[in-house]
Amino acid sequence: MKLLLAVNYNSKGVKKYMQNKQNNIENYEVNLNLDSTPILYSDNVMMHINDFGVVLDIGQNLGDSKKVRLVSRIGMSREHAEKLVQELGKLLAMTKGQKQTGEKR
Repeated sequence: MKLLLAVNYNSKGVKKYMQNKQNNIENYEVNLNLDSTPILYSDNVMMHINDFGVVLDIGQNLGDSKKVRLVSRIGMSREHAEKLVQELGKLLAMTKGQKQTGEKR
């Protein structure tokens, strides 16, 4: 299981990632096609959890109606979900009050 922390994003669609593997830092470069991989906005997340794993249904509210359009479904192991929660909490705490994450230009 790998959980990556984004540290940089350039105009060519290349994201630089860093993973801390017991204090041995490894760098990853991930190619991203910005034309075919949009950022999907979410204002609704439904979580389904059982002994085997977690499914996140990511949705958008449809206006003032009580309808939600699912834009993505993400499944992962319980262990991956626990690590995601831990690392997301750290990142949110670390960047609280900042206007950007990653390296300053």
